[in-house]
Amino acid sequence: MTVVPGQHPHRPVESGTGPAEAELDIRSLFGQSTAVFASLAGPAHLVEAANPAFFTAIGGGDRVRTGVPLADLVPELAGHELMTLLDAAFRTGRTHTGRDARVLLGTPPAVREAFFDFTYEPRFDGGGNVTGVRVIGVETTQVKHAQRLTAEHRALLEQIARQAPLDQVLDGMVRVIEELAPYEILASVLLADSDGRHLRHGAAPSLPSFYNQAIDGIAAGEGVGSCGTAAHRRQMVIVDDIATDPFWDDFRELADRAGLAACWSTPILARDGSLLGTFAMYHRVPRTPQESDLALSRVFADTAALAVERHQAERARLAAEAKEAAARKDLAFLLRASTALSSDLDHTQTLRRLATACVPALAPLSAVDIVEAGRVRRVATAAPTRDEETLLASHIPLYDADDDAVARVLASGLSEVARRTPTGPGPWHDLGVTGYLCLPLLDRGRAFGTLTLLSTGEHVFDGHAVALAEELARRAALAVLNARQYTQRVALARDLQAGLLLPRVPELPGAEAAVHYHPAGEGLDIGGDFYDVFPLRDGGWAFMLGDVCGRGAIAATTTALVRHTARAVAPLLPGPEAVVHAVNQALLDRPQDHGTGFVTLVYGHLTPVDSGGLDIDLVRAGHTLPLLIDGAGPVRPVELDGALLGIAADPHLPTRRLRLAPSESLLLYTDGIIEARDKGRDQFGEERLAAALDAGIGTGHTARDVIAVLTEAVREFTLGTEVDDDQAALVLTATPTA
Repeated sequence: MTVVPGQHPHRPVESGTGPAEAELDIRSLFGQSTAVFASLAGPAHLVEAANPAFFTAIGGGDRVRTGVPLADLVPELAGHELMTLLDAAFRTGRTHTGRDARVLLGTPPAVREAFFDFTYEPRFDGGGNVTGVRVIGVETTQVKHAQRLTAEHRALLEQIARQAPLDQVLDGMVRVIEELAPYEILASVLLADSDGRHLRHGAAPSLPSFYNQAIDGIAAGEGVGSCGTAAHRRQMVIVDDIATDPFWDDFRELADRAGLAACWSTPILARDGSLLGTFAMYHRVPRTPQESDLALSRVFADTAALAVERHQAERARLAAEAKEAAARKDLAFLLRASTALSSDLDHTQTLRRLATACVPALAPLSAVDIVEAGRVRRVATAAPTRDEETLLASHIPLYDADDDAVARVLASGLSEVARRTPTGPGPWHDLGVTGYLCLPLLDRGRAFGTLTLLSTGEHVFDGHAVALAEELARRAALAVLNARQYTQRVALARDLQAGLLLPRVPELPGAEAAVHYHPAGEGLDIGGDFYDVFPLRDGGWAFMLGDVCGRGAIAATTTALVRHTARAVAPLLPGPEAVVHAVNQALLDRPQDHGTGFVTLVYGHLTPVDSGGLDIDLVRAGHTLPLLIDGAGPVRPVELDGALLGIAADPHLPTRRLRLAPSESLLLYTDGIIEARDKGRDQFGEERLAAALDAGIGTGHTARDVIAVLTEAVREFTLGTEVDDDQAALVLTATPTA
């Protein structure tokens, strides 16, 4: 094995391609133009003098001579256009130029294709006679070849961008390299398994099929040929003579049969450095690579990496889409079933809907059993036919039977699945049962019932079906418990709602406060709107109005958390912004089972002014804009930014200072007021609210006047329709100085 000059025979070539290496690769592929010069004399064009590049271009060796006619020095030029133009330049005394002149230099089998840009300049003596011709040229062979290679490379990249099949891209890449290489090569691509331990056939159209079959699946390991070693080392490995290199000990006979004498292998690496495969260039004769060969290997290894990564990404995308489609299907099933389960507050109807939802989506047969007064009662069944449903309904499991699956699941609270008929007596043979899945319906960890799914024929329960059934059973149990506890929840909601609202509005120095609260619907659930007014140590007062996302006990917990946190920290912190930040942190620190919903809030501190009126420092956190009312002009919103609470750790919550003159009011309200709807489902809206206040509030008004105008306007707009959301309002009016 050999490598580039100056390297140890068993030291691999680095295959990474960073920006500097990529630039070198491009320069190596395009080559550097070589200037050739020769001075020819007489009509025979004797070579009088020439630079080394000229002799190198024509083949070097025994051709490095002067005093010899050019046609004798380079016989293959006989009859070529280059000689015709050379004769013309000598005969006419005129300069001749040419571009991309193609010539085949050397003798078989060492013939090479070369391209030149050239100029023939006649040489004159003192009398103006032509004595010879000066040849000035540039060999552009590497440039020409690299340009052709680049065009093909661009076509490959376009294929990759169009997401052509990987095998087509790799096959095309290999054929391009083989066709455009200046000497015969046989290229091959091997692809790594997902674990990176073995290499599989990717593309090798010119290698014998027996050879491709033999190396398909070789290990990526030290000494396993050129490709296995390159894959193991993650570096280019060059074997310039297979007949003598130890890496090929196990494959030498195979290579000899295939007529292979040298192999240069470059690992194909992903952007994260993981192995994708190898790119190999085989040769019929022992050969040592030039820098352009190494550059070619690196460029096309990177191209193969791009194709493989794109292919893997596309496969991953399709797999993700299939998984997502399956998940959407499962979610749709659960949503439909959940909607059906929660559509009735009769728990028996809920269990019947559960049995129906399972057939045939999850199993051919289903049954639901619950425990009542120490006995098992079968409350629902579902089957393809009425006779099968009747037969299944006639079977009643025993609560304390050791050989009954329902009894065991009731006792353990754990699911049980088997690919056989259930143990214990039952109509299993008549129904053709071949397997079962029995799931508990749990109430705080204890089973109050079971859902039994039965297989028939070829149907089996896989892990996916079990997980889906368990989720459905969990939702069904919750729906049943919700139905059973409905009455208790109604009573609890009424009691909690009463405790979460301010029992009475306090008397404030220099101000009058008035509040309004109207629950949604019949008021049977705990609302999320709240307000509060409480004194501070410095003689000022704090006030707030907010809305918790959601309703019920969780909303009550969050409401209490906001109010109590604000009351606790307000005397200790310097201003409204600090208090609201503390409330936000308390929301973020909530246990998961205490809710995770956001909160909107308007919070402020008010201080009476000796000359009359109120100074108010205000913070708005995602809530509806407060309104300023003076009775003399139009209602004006208080423009103030502020983010929702309970979402981010450090929300933007600026403070704004206002001064209310005597008889001016500040109105805080929740979105239930402006989102109230009439029979046509139009919303009350901010414009109607402002118009009602402008029309109904005059100078010298009180806080109670504002509440009266607001509630009457909403009541008239929503007359005959049910309120969809809680409505709350707090008005602060500055009173004249005593």
